[in-house]
Amino acid sequence: MKTGFMLVLGMIVAVLAGCVVAPIPEAETGPATAGGVKEGSAAPETNLSEGCIGAFDPNVDYFPEKVAPDHAEGWSVAYHKHYKVLTLHNPWRGAEETFQYLLVQCGAPAPEGFDDTPAIEVPVRNVAALTSTVLPHLHDLGLLERLVAVDRFDYINTAAVREMIDAGALQEAGTGTGVNTEILIDVGPELIITFAYGNLDYDTHPKLIEAGLPVALTAGYMETSPLGRTEWLKVTALFFNQEKLAGQLFDGIVDRYAEMAEMAAGVKERPTVLVGIARRDSWRVPGGNSYFARYIADAGGAYLWRDDESTGSIPLSMENVFEAATDANIWLANTGSWSTASDILAADERYGSLSAVEQGSVYSNNALVNEWGGNDYWETGVANPDLVLADLIKIFHPDLLPDHELIWFHQLD
Repeated sequence: MKTGFMLVLGMIVAVLAGCVVAPIPEAETGPATAGGVKEGSAAPETNLSEGCIGAFDPNVDYFPEKVAPDHAEGWSVAYHKHYKVLTLHNPWRGAEETFQYLLVQCGAPAPEGFDDTPAIEVPVRNVAALTSTVLPHLHDLGLLERLVAVDRFDYINTAAVREMIDAGALQEAGTGTGVNTEILIDVGPELIITFAYGNLDYDTHPKLIEAGLPVALTAGYMETSPLGRTEWLKVTALFFNQEKLAGQLFDGIVDRYAEMAEMAAGVKERPTVLVGIARRDSWRVPGGNSYFARYIADAGGAYLWRDDESTGSIPLSMENVFEAATDANIWLANTGSWSTASDILAADERYGSLSAVEQGSVYSNNALVNEWGGNDYWETGVANPDLVLADLIKIFHPDLLPDHELIWFHQLD
C-alpha cells in the first residue's frame, strides 16, 4: 500500500495589514435568481476559476459555489455578490486581533468600506507558497502551474513540486526576516501565502507587507483536530474560486477518516500511549485537547494525558513523564533525528527504563524524510489525515488493518 500511496502522491499531495475598522455588510449567501438579475445578464452556474468578468452586473451572484468550515475553528468566510471577506480568527497562539482579507472577483469593482483591508483579486493567477503545507492543496486543486516561488527547496517533498524545482520552474524566496523580497518582486505573484508565529524575529509577513507585496496568512497548525487542520484546503481554494472542488475533496477525506475511526472505535483494549521526547530535561507532551490527542483517541489508543484540557503542549519534567509513562505500551517519539533503536539510548540512557523501549514499541513519524531533512509528515500528512489515522491504527491495532503498510511512521528497531 505504501508503494501505491507514493505513486498517488506523485500524481496529486497593523503588522499584518489586516485589521478591519469598518463594519462588514451583511453577507449575501443565496444565489442570484432570475428576478434579481438585470435584463440581458446571466448568473454564472459555477465560480469563475479563470479570467475576469466581461460585463459586471451588481445584481449577479458571481460565487454560486460556496464553502464554510465544518471542522475548522480558525477561519470563516462571508460571501457577497462579487466579493468575499475571509476572516482568520486565530492566526497564531495568543493573537489578539482578528485579521481579514477582501477577495474581489476580477472584473468587478472593489466595494466601499474596506480601505484598511488587504484586497486580492480572484481568481489568483500566480502564487508564491512560503509554507509547504499548502503545496498539496495547490496540487490537489490542479493549480501547480500557477506556483512561481516557494520558501526553501530543501523542505519540499511533494513529488510534482520537486519536478518543478528540478526543471528550474520555481524560485526559492526563503522565510522569516531573511525572505528575499527582490526575488518575489521579480516573479510578481498576485498572492503570497505564509504563516506566522506572532514573533517579529521569525515571521515573514511584516517584511513582505513593507515591500508592498500581497500576502495572506494560513493557520491550519492552530486547529485542534486533524480534520480542522486539513479543512484549510478550503481557505486556499477561496483565492482561486475553486470552492466546489475543495469541498468535494474534503468531503472524501472526512468520509474516509470517519470509516477509519469507526473501525477503531469498537476495540476492547486501548494501548497506553506516550508522545514526544525530552529536550534539555524538559518534555513537552501534546495537550489532551490537541489535534494529536484526537488522532490517538480516534485510532483506538489511550493517551496518558487525555484528561488534560489544553490544546497546546504541556511542559513536564523528565521525572513527571517517567512516573506516568514507565509502563506505557507504545511510545510515539516523533523525532526527526532517530532512525533506529540504538538512537534512543544514545540520546539518553534513562529511556531504557521505559517499557515501550524494552518491548520495541517505539515509533517515529519520520519515515518519509528527503535527503535534505524535509519531513513529508508535515506536508502531505497534514493533507491526508485519514492515512495518518491508518498508520496509527496499524500501530495500535495491527489486526484491524492487516494489509496497510506504514507511510509516515516507522518502528525504531
